Amino acid sequence: METGKNSQTNIVRAYLRYLKLQRGYSANTLDAYRRDLDKLLVYLEAENKHVLDVQLKDLQHFAAGLHDIGIHARSQCRILSGVRSFFRFLQLDGYRDDDPTELLESPVLGEHLPEVLTAEEVDALENSIDHSKWEGQRNHAIIEVLFSCGLRVSELVNLKLSDLFIKERYVRVLGKGSKERLVPISPQAIQQLDLWFMDRNLMKIKPGQEDYVFLNRRGAHLTRTMILIMIKQQAQEAGIQKTISPHTLRHSFATALLEGGADLRAIQAMLGHETIGTTEIYTHIDMTTLRQEILLHHPRNRRNPL
Repeated sequence: METGKNSQTNIVRAYLRYLKLQRGYSANTLDAYRRDLDKLLVYLEAENKHVLDVQLKDLQHFAAGLHDIGIHARSQCRILSGVRSFFRFLQLDGYRDDDPTELLESPVLGEHLPEVLTAEEVDALENSIDHSKWEGQRNHAIIEVLFSCGLRVSELVNLKLSDLFIKERYVRVLGKGSKERLVPISPQAIQQLDLWFMDRNLMKIKPGQEDYVFLNRRGAHLTRTMILIMIKQQAQEAGIQKTISPHTLRHSFATALLEGGADLRAIQAMLGHETIGTTEIYTHIDMTTLRQEILLHHPRNRRNPL
């Protein structure tokens, strides 16, 4: 059995500690990285190869194997991204002198534009809520905050009362990598929160849950799955045919800002994107909308009557 610092088991543990403590990744993100790394480790075990001895050709064979067993190209890219992160760590922490992933190529992906909702569709989503139910006003506030602030669903379920600065009209958000950002909150979102707080103040809240903004019937904070189910059910009630999720409202927030003339750097800051490249996908969405408008309304694109 391997022992010592350079045992594969200890190296993987050190890598996961690095992701948790230095990169500030959440438990869910750590699990995802571990699952993807496990795919590589299983392959290397079958090849009787240690991670410190891996060369580019080994990784190319591994990548080809992902394709051969039918893993989708987008999932292949995610797995290989995790592999690159692992070997960068090995070089950074002195386990290796080189990074064998430097010339490792990923599958070419076609451009995928995320689904977005118009402001009218968000209104339809909110108008379809049954406010006679206990959770009605809470769900209305959730949808409005997601759309008005562009939060990730993980950021929403962890939002605290102490993060709300209602008088100043902004919220403090703890995003990926434990990075804080300040996001303006709209008067409409504040109004819906105030109405929810009237219901919330009547609740019996579990100890330790008092600071969470959004709670379930039992007085505990919500989970991401609860929000996903609620959004999908509400879309069905509203007759929205698009395949949507809580993240759709984040996309819709960014697209609405861009269409309204907001600067891309400002949108990046509000979304908490680490790089501007991630934010630039919204320029593609905006151009798609613009193209549709031109085709529909420009006189040269209208058919002349016979």
